[in-house]
Amino acid sequence: MATASPAWTMSEWQTLAAQAPAQAGRELARRLQTALSPEQHRAVFATNPSEETLIEAFERVANTIAPLAGVPYALKDIFFTANDPLLAGSKFPPGVIPTRPKDSKLPHALQGFGAVLAGKTQLYEFAYGLTGENEHYGDCMHPQFPDRTSGGSSSGSAAAVAAGIVPVGVGTDTAGSIRVPAAFCGLFGFRTSAGHALIADAFPLGPSFDTAGWFTRSPQDMLTLNRFLLGRPAQIDRSPRGCYLGFNAFGITADQDVEKAYTNAASQIALPADRESTAQLQNSFAGSAESYAVLQSIEAYHVHAKWLDERRSDYSPKVWARIDRGRNWNVDQQQRAQARRTVIKHTWASFFMTYDYLVLPIAPFPALTKADSTQENRDRLLTLATPASLGGLPALTIPIRLPSGLTTGMQIIVNDPLSPVISWLLSRR
Repeated sequence: MATASPAWTMSEWQTLAAQAPAQAGRELARRLQTALSPEQHRAVFATNPSEETLIEAFERVANTIAPLAGVPYALKDIFFTANDPLLAGSKFPPGVIPTRPKDSKLPHALQGFGAVLAGKTQLYEFAYGLTGENEHYGDCMHPQFPDRTSGGSSSGSAAAVAAGIVPVGVGTDTAGSIRVPAAFCGLFGFRTSAGHALIADAFPLGPSFDTAGWFTRSPQDMLTLNRFLLGRPAQIDRSPRGCYLGFNAFGITADQDVEKAYTNAASQIALPADRESTAQLQNSFAGSAESYAVLQSIEAYHVHAKWLDERRSDYSPKVWARIDRGRNWNVDQQQRAQARRTVIKHTWASFFMTYDYLVLPIAPFPALTKADSTQENRDRLLTLATPASLGGLPALTIPIRLPSGLTTGMQIIVNDPLSPVISWLLSRR
C-alpha cells in the first residue's frame, strides 16, 4: 500500500541532511519503500541503493560546502553510472549495452555538487515514446491519478518527483520526453539544447536531437538547479519580448478546458504572435512531425543496427517498428525531411532576431489513460513538440492546473540554455 509523504524542496532536504545525515538517509529510504505500490515501484525505479548506502552518501556530503549537498535526485536509466548495467527501459540482458567505467557527465556533475542519487528510473523503452507505458516493467502511472499515465519517455523520473520521493528528477528530451511528463505531472521541466555537453555521453535515441533535462516541483528549485548545472545567465536591462501561438496555429483541437487554461496562462507572459510571425511560423512548422519521424528514426536505426535483427525478440513490437523504419525511407523522403529541418532552423534564427522567446502549448489534453495512449494522440503531441526538436532548442515547461485538478503545460522556447528569459520567467512564478 502506497503512503503519501509531503513533498520537500531541495532546501528542506539540505537542512535535514546537514543536521542529521543518517536521518535523511532513512527518510529517503522510507519514501522509496512506501510512496509507491510494489507494482508502481517496479514501473518507476530500475535500481535503488540500500538504506545503508544512502546514509553513507548523506554523511559524506554533510556540512561540506558543496552547493547541492544533501539534495536527492532520480536519474533516468539512459545515463551511465560507473560500471553499472544500463538497460534503457529494455529487456536486453545486462551487458549487451556495454558498461562504462565512469559516470556520464550529468550525474558526475550532480555528485560533484553534493547531490545524492536515490536511484535509476525506468522509461519508455529506449526513450522511444511519449507515454509512461513499458511492456517489460509495467506502465508508469500518474502518482495522483493512477488511472492515467505519467507521460514519457522520462516517466520514472517525473513520477518520482510528482510522488514527493525526491525534489529533482533527471531525464532526456528528444521530442517531448521532458516536456510532456512535466505537463502531465504538474512539474516544471527544462530541456537543454541538442549537442550540449550534458547529453554527449548518455545512451542515445537520436544523437543530433537528444537533449538532457530535469524536473522540479517548484520554480525556485529549477532556478537553483539551472544555476549550478548550466551557469549564471547574462543580465538583461529590459523586459524580454515574447509572443505565443495557440492550438489553432497547428490545426489541433484541444480539450476545451485545456485551451482556455493555456490561453490564459500564455497571455500572462506574452502577447499573441503578430500576423506576419504567425504566418511564418505556421508555414515553417507544417510537416515538422513527419520530417522528425524520418530523420530521427534514421539516427535511431544506426544506434540499434547491430541489435535490431539479432535481438528482435528483446524489443517490444512498437519500438522495433519505430526503429526499423529508419532503414526504409527512400532518398526523396529523406531529402524532403532534411529540407524541412533546414527551413525550421532558418525560421527560428529569424524569429530570435525580433523576439526573445516563443510560447507554445505542449499537450492538447491532460495526462492520458492507457486506452487513450494511441498513435493519433502521439501524433498530436509530436506536432507540438517537434518544432523545437528540429531546431535543437532549449525549452522550459511551466505546468498549468486545470479545474479537474489535472494539469497541462506550456513550453517556452529560447535560443540558448543560458537565456536570461528562463530565470526571468521562473522568478515571476
